[in-house]
Amino acid sequence: MASAANLESSSTISSPLWNVSDFDHTPSYCEENVYLLCKRLSTIGVSNKDGSDLFVVFISNDYKQVPLWHQKASKRADGLIIWDYHAICIQMNKEGKVPFQVWDLDSTLPFPSPLAEYVSQAIQPSFQVYPEYQRYLRVVHAPIFLRKFASDRRHMKDSAENWISHPPAYEPIVAEDGTVHNLDAYIKIGASEVTNVSDDLTQIVLSENFGGVVTERQLEDLFLHLSR
Repeated sequence: MASAANLESSSTISSPLWNVSDFDHTPSYCEENVYLLCKRLSTIGVSNKDGSDLFVVFISNDYKQVPLWHQKASKRADGLIIWDYHAICIQMNKEGKVPFQVWDLDSTLPFPSPLAEYVSQAIQPSFQVYPEYQRYLRVVHAPIFLRKFASDRRHMKDSAENWISHPPAYEPIVAEDGTVHNLDAYIKIGASEVTNVSDDLTQIVLSENFGGVVTERQLEDLFLHLSR
């Protein structure tokens, strides 16, 4: 699913605020992990009951090569790894000391991390990368994602129908309307889909099944716009 690249960086890792082991996690199934994470955060009262303060963010690009730092699956000291895609949850709390925070079950950064810290340390937009490593982010409102997302895990089988990575023990996730697989629509992310941060984009994120797409440098601006 991923491989390390020859990119250099350094930053400080602080202690987690929550125990990641208290949440369901299956390696290589980040889309299902974030689905269950959103459900659990709303169930235990960490987020709104309807998940309206949560957003699912898919990170990928046209080449399916996105570098992220501080990832547990990395074999490097700086935690750098190249994912084909990754999925995280961003929580918005207008009243809190930290208005936006990131929940990434695969990260060694604090759990959760302030959005600004996560962007600077895990995404590192200031680090110059080749065009094929540019990251684009699909932002989907969690209440919509929890109703519409579906995966029968076909993407994790090879041509002989063998598992590339062992699947979770629970049954595959089926959408409320009976759809059995639409993961490809979430992870197909490219430069052509990027939209400028505006009221129109916030409306798209809050209402469209597959949300809206921004660059790594637009992510914080989008959440500032969403919080108005």
